[in-house]
Amino acid sequence: MRIGLLGTGPWAERVHAPALAAHPEVELAGVWGRRPEAASALAAGYEVPAYADVDKLFAEADAVSIALPPAVQAEFAVRAAEAGCHLLLDKPVALTVPEARRVAEATARAGVASVVFFTLRFGGTQAPWLAEQAAREGWFTARCEWLGSVFTADSPYAASPWRREKGALWDVGPHALSVLLPVLGDAVQVTGAQGPGDTVHLVLRHAAGASSTATLSLTTPPGAAVDGVGLELRGTAGLTRMPDRDESPATAFGRAVDALLASARSGEPHPCDAAFGLRVVEILAAAEQSVATGAAVSL
Repeated sequence: MRIGLLGTGPWAERVHAPALAAHPEVELAGVWGRRPEAASALAAGYEVPAYADVDKLFAEADAVSIALPPAVQAEFAVRAAEAGCHLLLDKPVALTVPEARRVAEATARAGVASVVFFTLRFGGTQAPWLAEQAAREGWFTARCEWLGSVFTADSPYAASPWRREKGALWDVGPHALSVLLPVLGDAVQVTGAQGPGDTVHLVLRHAAGASSTATLSLTTPPGAAVDGVGLELRGTAGLTRMPDRDESPATAFGRAVDALLASARSGEPHPCDAAFGLRVVEILAAAEQSVATGAAVSL
């Protein structure tokens, strides 16, 4: 499959590009970016063309891998789907519910495959563990944490404008929801509370009766962010904890590419498709409303 890359930032450079170039069933078709000089530099490193016209890349690719900020991802995802390209998207798919819905509707209309890269859903040890827990019944409650120090001097994402504006809720909140929802079921109510910095605490009530909490932060003190990603489940089966991450995001991204290829060939939607991406955005928007108003929001 010929896959074009949209984006030239650290995530595109460190994750998307190397994973696409290394995949045995993929040809990196070219690179487009909002900064032409950066697109040329990234493309030259992989000996592929840099495109000045994104629509020309859509026309010459079978799929696109989008590593753009979420505020602009939706626009290009819709255009790519309308051009017949399968979509490999990043989370969140958009920063508003209407924009996320546009993406989901465009993929459905065009009949193209879509996969949203939620890192833990494609982890080598996390994905099978999550599938095992989702097959069990009797879950009572869950606790998820994603505590990071993104805005330190040595972080490649310290200068990210959208992360500074939207904070942990929108950056790592999608990761938390991506592991809570498949195990406990859809959320029917969310309550949010603001913590220090950009920290947000969520309480979710799930359709099957279970409840969960999530603590999210990009501004955790560095010493306190050690081992800051985790999921704990309690229920009739007892207590279980998600295995720690033990591989690079690029390795997990390779499995997301596998998932897109399989969905495109079979026509079967992937569980992490654009429709799931829309649901995550709906819950995040409700959580944001709850934080602002101090009231629980039903979904």
